[in-house]
Amino acid sequence: MVSCCFKQPNLALKDNALIGQVRPGMPAIDPSSAIYELPVNANVSYQDLVESLKSISEGINFVNPANFPIGEHMKLRGVDSQGIKEVRSFCNLSMGTEIILDHPEFLVFAPCRVAIYEKRDGNNKPQLYIAMDRPTFDLKSIKHPTERAKKSAQELETKLLEIMDKARKGDF
Repeated sequence: MVSCCFKQPNLALKDNALIGQVRPGMPAIDPSSAIYELPVNANVSYQDLVESLKSISEGINFVNPANFPIGEHMKLRGVDSQGIKEVRSFCNLSMGTEIILDHPEFLVFAPCRVAIYEKRDGNNKPQLYIAMDRPTFDLKSIKHPTERAKKSAQELETKLLEIMDKARKGDF
């Protein structure tokens, strides 16, 4: 019987093949989530993290066109932000151009965003985190994305993961 020899493709594996690549020692990506989160090393301060992000991103031709100090705006409205809460945007047009040219509607996700925030750990102590909205996950919102756009999103995501991993360690 011919049908017994036909193997159904593993669609989940195919989809996962075009997600960003983590570096050794980083947690695996959850392909069902738009968010990738990393705890910042205990010996790295908020200021160290910000300076590291700036240095690393500029070194690989990313620009940081805007920062949104959400926690500060909460405080101005009399709300306790419960620690650091901010969003930093990053852009690398040489990596994102293909996505934008093939799918201009992807602009709603641009530029890429990285969040820095504190939340309580298991011992109720504040822990600094860095997280991002994954470009490959966002691309799922585009009907029939081109192969070029998929590969560009994967490259962009991989570079952002690298930036985050180095920054959380305080590397420059």
